[in-house]
Amino acid sequence: MKTKVFLTIALFLIATATTFAQNSEKLVSSKTHIRFFSTTPAENIEANNYTSTGALTKTTGEVVFSVPMQGFEFEKALMQKHFNNKDFLDTKEFPRARFVGKITNLDAVDFSKDGTYNANVEGEMTLKGKANPIKESGTITVKGNTAQVKSVFDITLADYGITFVKGKPSSNIAKTVEVTLVADFTEE
Repeated sequence: MKTKVFLTIALFLIATATTFAQNSEKLVSSKTHIRFFSTTPAENIEANNYTSTGALTKTTGEVVFSVPMQGFEFEKALMQKHFNNKDFLDTKEFPRARFVGKITNLDAVDFSKDGTYNANVEGEMTLKGKANPIKESGTITVKGNTAQVKSVFDITLADYGITFVKGKPSSNIAKTVEVTLVADFTEE
């Protein structure tokens, strides 16, 4: 009799744990690719970062990304040096960029059904210590217990205190950069 009771309790606990594991409301991403690209008369500038992390709460639509700024890699070492230096992004003083926001059309995204959904996000992006509101759109592709978020948007550097009014940087650095985000989320 004790064995039967023990077995029943054990099966109940396993079923409960499995149900909660399958219905996890939080997704995390350690596989995030952020690319920025700009073009100027002098040359194109591209950098890639694979060290960013993110979190997405399926029930509330809350989204958070943390971006280590020194994680951006450039084709040319001199570009990387200029990007990190005090006159540009000053990554020693401001080592991380951050986005905190929310999916505003969460009812259009069904995390329980495979498919690709259009998503709108509003929040606040902090770069070089300066925070600005941001509204962007992208897609969320749900497949099983995973979700991939993709978005392409522009950032105006002056909005974050990054300006050059004279000298070579004023003509060699674009005023606006294109940012591409691809984040693969899995259950926590």
